[in-house]
Amino acid sequence: MSSITVRNIPDETHRALRVRAATAGRSTEAEVRAILESIVRPADRVKLGTLLAEIGQQAGGAELEIERDKSPTEPIRFE
Repeated sequence: MSSITVRNIPDETHRALRVRAATAGRSTEAEVRAILESIVRPADRVKLGTLLAEIGQQAGGAELEIERDKSPTEPIRFE
């Protein structure tokens, strides 16, 4: 896992982070992680695969009837 260092945070901001973390029952570091996660990976973000599937359905869609080969495969050999 990566780590970062943030320098020169104003005292008021640091104090607000500590208060917010204490309110949530987390450490300041855990609170900063939670804030960053919620900003860069919001729960309501549109995922590319979902978006493409919706576009395909709106365009009329296409049903693919592909029969999967269920026979066992042989492991790869490096000889």
